[in-house]
Amino acid sequence: MLILNIITIFKKYLNNLAVTTMERRKFMKLAGALAMTPSLSAIPAVNNLSESLKSKKKEIYEWRIYTLIGDGGSLDTFFADTLFPAYKRKGITAGAFKLFRQKEGEKEQRHILFIYPDIETFHKVKKEIRKDSKFTQTAQKFYDESAINPLYSNFETYIGEAFDKIPVYRKPDGSRTLFEIRIYRSPNEEANQRKVKMFNLDEIDIFDKVGINSVLYGDILAGPRMPALLYLTWYKDEPTRTEAWSKFSDHPDWKRISKLPEYAHTATNNQSIFLAPLPYSQL
Repeated sequence: MLILNIITIFKKYLNNLAVTTMERRKFMKLAGALAMTPSLSAIPAVNNLSESLKSKKKEIYEWRIYTLIGDGGSLDTFFADTLFPAYKRKGITAGAFKLFRQKEGEKEQRHILFIYPDIETFHKVKKEIRKDSKFTQTAQKFYDESAINPLYSNFETYIGEAFDKIPVYRKPDGSRTLFEIRIYRSPNEEANQRKVKMFNLDEIDIFDKVGINSVLYGDILAGPRMPALLYLTWYKDEPTRTEAWSKFSDHPDWKRISKLPEYAHTATNNQSIFLAPLPYSQL
């Protein structure tokens, strides 16, 4: 469109000039060639991720890890009957998980996930949830009782933004019994962004090929240890997970990208936690 507009202007300009017929013919020939050239806006982006993909609004993930010191059942009741319904009224999907297999001496945990459609909704819900009269009325008893007899020592919070590759979470099917949350920590911010790029351009595609079922990926904006990223995957059972990761390790695409210098030293710590969905989980 821009080129055609320029051609039109120059045609008018030439008509007002005392130029020779030969000069006018040369220009008209050039104009015809330009008209066949695609406009700048029509030229595809050279990036591996399309501009249309990058322009999509990305979800915000709030991941909480509760370390319990009291009755896990009481906390589950609060989440299932009070907290989750309040978030659902705000249009927020929530997931709830416990440790898949608790080790001897290991404290019980609850992993809670809230999925916000965008950062604006995250801020809005955080402010409005305390103004929800139905929530505050039903929650007060829990708050009063747990202030005297705490159910958890603390909870860690990770706030993440969805990756370009998967801007909206993928819901697992009903066969899932095992989830895995992985938290990758990098030596610096630049290395963290190279690891995010590695997932966006290559690694998630390999996961899809070998049966590592993606739920979501989050570039952590704020968390206990930074810089970092997290992602959540699901499996039918333990043997299915073992088989999928074996295929991943042997996959030629993984062997290729794992040796690329641009992805070297991107993650210095990898924490993996196996989880089981709780009955009230929406994932």
